Amino acid sequence: MKMLTTQVSGLLQRIATGQEEAIEETARLLAQAAVGEGRIFFAAFGEMKAVYTNAEASGLFPRLVEWTPESTVTSADRVWILTPQADQAEAVALATQLNETFIPFSVTAPEKANAENALSELAYTYVALGFTKGLLPTDTGERVVLPYALAALFVYEAVLMAVREMTSGEDELR
Repeated sequence: MKMLTTQVSGLLQRIATGQEEAIEETARLLAQAAVGEGRIFFAAFGEMKAVYTNAEASGLFPRLVEWTPESTVTSADRVWILTPQADQAEAVALATQLNETFIPFSVTAPEKANAENALSELAYTYVALGFTKGLLPTDTGERVVLPYALAALFVYEAVLMAVREMTSGEDELR
């Protein structure tokens, strides 16, 4: 338990220090819809759906809408793609579509931003969780514990705090 706590604490600390600017940029991008006429779509895939579930249950994120393949996204809207893999086909297809229609969006994914990461190349802002292998080694050398949803929830809370601060002067947003 101590090893897990140490590794998770270290992961969250690395995200807080290494992704602070990307988190702030993501909040700024999403706040544009909150203070305008748009909606903020969460396009969450796999275990990252926990972020949308949490946001919806709390009722704190302004203008929140769950993205589905049937969603109609306009230029006034903003989209936050949350995926446990940067090469997830549906996430890449959505990012490509949004990019082609000039709709600003952010991505949160485990992989670091680089030329081989299509999502990081397409996104207006990109938050890298910074790990793709398990945090803990087993006796056989296998690596286990992939807390993608936990790390994404941490990023969500940081983004939420910043968005609420940016929009605090606005009238009722929901």
